[in-house]
Amino acid sequence: MKFGIFLPNGSNGYIISNAIKPYLPTFEHNRDITVEAEKQGMDFVLSMMKFRGFGGDTGYWDACLESFTLMAGLAGVTKKIGLIPSIALLSQHPAYVARMIATIDDISDGRCSLNIVTGWNKPEYTQMGLWRGDEYYDQRYQYAADYLTILQDLWKNGRTTHKSDFFNLDDCSCLPTPGREIDIVSAGMSPKGVEFVAKHAGHNFIMSPTAKVKEISESVKAKGKKYGRDVGTYALFQIVAAQTDSEAFEYGDHIINEADKGAIANIIGSAELDSNTSGTSDHLKAALTLGLEEGNMAFMGMPVICGSYETVAQKIDNIAEETGVDGMLFSWPDFVEGTKDFGQKIMPKLKCAN
Repeated sequence: MKFGIFLPNGSNGYIISNAIKPYLPTFEHNRDITVEAEKQGMDFVLSMMKFRGFGGDTGYWDACLESFTLMAGLAGVTKKIGLIPSIALLSQHPAYVARMIATIDDISDGRCSLNIVTGWNKPEYTQMGLWRGDEYYDQRYQYAADYLTILQDLWKNGRTTHKSDFFNLDDCSCLPTPGREIDIVSAGMSPKGVEFVAKHAGHNFIMSPTAKVKEISESVKAKGKKYGRDVGTYALFQIVAAQTDSEAFEYGDHIINEADKGAIANIIGSAELDSNTSGTSDHLKAALTLGLEEGNMAFMGMPVICGSYETVAQKIDNIAEETGVDGMLFSWPDFVEGTKDFGQKIMPKLKCAN
């Protein structure tokens, strides 16, 4: 079982609530989290990428540190932990991304992977003139597969000629190469997303209640086997832990009660434009009515593992046993202290960590 952290490189991390004092993302904060995660024996950190936030009272995600630059900086201050930057596909040409990954992989001595983000939030790209039209909602996994083909050809061979409906590369060079196969992850939850991961990635990461996590995990593994590939799932959770169950649940409920309704409305407004069903956007829309542990929108739709340190450890073990996931990706209301508490007070109690 691998454990990772969903870094807060966007404003306020993954809490959409006035219960948390708004904060801007900084390298210092993300560095402290990553160094602590490495110290506590965690396996990887992943940073997202957002080009336009959702405002509201808290300015949710209005500021965002660029994912590749951040990971390059973190590579220089760590030695073992895995680093996963995110590429929002419409924002960069694959030949440029291939070179950035090769560079970060060199800086980190072979610790860099890549998260593929197909992109459902139309306003992010229309502001830059990069939106490919609303037909992209249905084409985006085809586009992603084409994009990834170019990346992998450049990483393997250092050059490629590639002509398709989306790209036209003529003896395109990208040297040096990483000299190894780069691991790919993607947040594939919809049927199209699961199919993409099964064909092209090593893992998907998903934010769903336990029953749905099991369903998606089993589906992606089964589909991967059809293509002769070993594919797995990382499940996303927020952790709200305290000395007692009552203290943790009280704090979790307080976050929901103080939800930033303006920012949440803006997120849902963008999600409703997405015609790709049963994916992240549908989950976010449904999360408006979900409870704390199911993944209320105050927690960005992520299920919350809530309770005392002992209770949280038991719940993590139960989730691991029930779902068969390969790993979990966490966030906290307070990342540095949450990471430290996870390593010192929760991880030693985990059966699935041994």
